[in-house]
Amino acid sequence: MKVTAKVTINPSKVAELQQIGRQALEMTAQAVLTDIVASGVVPKDTGELERSGFVDTTELQRDIARIVFDTPYARRLYWHPEYNFRQDKNPNARGKWMEPYHTEGQKRKWVIETFGHFVRMLMKQKGLMR
Repeated sequence: MKVTAKVTINPSKVAELQQIGRQALEMTAQAVLTDIVASGVVPKDTGELERSGFVDTTELQRDIARIVFDTPYARRLYWHPEYNFRQDKNPNARGKWMEPYHTEGQKRKWVIETFGHFVRMLMKQKGLMR
């Protein structure tokens, strides 16, 4: 038995799917940032470090989105979990507050599921999925 198939790739649909992926990536990064703030894990004194958080999309065309906390002391606080962070304003304040989102565990699973949710939602909006 011989089976022959012809596949035609529609470049405009491929581009549309790539755009959906990038949009879902940006939405996921924003959701992660929102979750980080809501979880009360960023060390907080005046709130400036927490407020400085944003999603950097300058490399979104390369499928890269970054969550940035932009204060002069952000790096020092992030990489030193041994500091005794005050917890009166953010009860879960600690160093390496983004670690759970990219290591194995519930937060990483949540990120993957959130991305999938956004992809499906956007595909439905574009009529690419029922």
